[in-house]
Amino acid sequence: MKAWLCENPVGPQALVLQELPTPEPQAGQIRVAIKAASLNFPDLLIIQNKYQMKPPLPFVPGTEFAGVVEAVGEGVKGFKIGDPVAAFSGTGGFASHACISAALAMPLPQDFGFEDAAAFICTYATSYHALMDRAALQAGETVLILGAAGGVGTAAIQIAKAASARVIAATSSDEKCARCLALGADATINYGKTNLREELKTLTEGRGPDVIYDPVGGDLVEPAFRSIAWRGRYLVIGFAQGQIPSLPINLALLKGASLVGVFWGEFAKREPKANAEMLGRLAHWYAAGKIKPVLDAVMPLDQLPQAFARMASRQVVGKIVLRCD
Repeated sequence: MKAWLCENPVGPQALVLQELPTPEPQAGQIRVAIKAASLNFPDLLIIQNKYQMKPPLPFVPGTEFAGVVEAVGEGVKGFKIGDPVAAFSGTGGFASHACISAALAMPLPQDFGFEDAAAFICTYATSYHALMDRAALQAGETVLILGAAGGVGTAAIQIAKAASARVIAATSSDEKCARCLALGADATINYGKTNLREELKTLTEGRGPDVIYDPVGGDLVEPAFRSIAWRGRYLVIGFAQGQIPSLPINLALLKGASLVGVFWGEFAKREPKANAEMLGRLAHWYAAGKIKPVLDAVMPLDQLPQAFARMASRQVVGKIVLRCD
């Protein structure tokens, strides 16, 4: 099989495309012939040795992919050769084949394209778990989405609108703001050139957003939290800006607000039944046309370094997908 191998986690420049033996599935595993894989921000962190999960070296990076079941290990039920699946496995996706636990695979319904499926699980599961489960978002509430043009941000816009919420999409350029409006956002803020707090005061008539969805972190956290509505919920998704911020804890007291951690991966492990039900609901929403992954670019597998360079440039709207021909 063909695979990108990380032997020294110092960044994309150290990845090497190699021919490796095609693995055989062990008990409880399936082998997937990968048709498409997507880039997520943790993929960049993990090959830089900056992620909380540090797989033993060498490893094949790539957290998320879609393809066809090619072989089934002993004891596997519910999958057969030829079944289309998507998976979020942590590693192994930037290759032509991967063996994964069958428990990590999501059966794909009819007419679910592989490129969409490869960009689906992580962003939509994270955003649904955050907004609907952790924040208990209600129809008519206002959601501020920071980093709204990214993978999880574009998914959050769609999910919040499907839940009949009002969406304020905040991002770093006018072009990205325009893309967010096209996805259904009700208003936008370019925090690259305007004052976030002042814009939020205007857009919410001084009340503030009920829910803040934050995959960015850094210097946006305090002004955003200071703007939150009474009984607001601040969702901590990640730290794409690179800095884990400090926050004066008295702000939560003054607003009667909640600081809510969101870790979809751990939720999926600890509450597999609830996670499976959620993924089924999201697949139904996809079939109904309520949600659809935003693909910034579709590139060949052998262009992974170029894909990482595009991700690092912060110009991506939605997600980059690698096509495995």
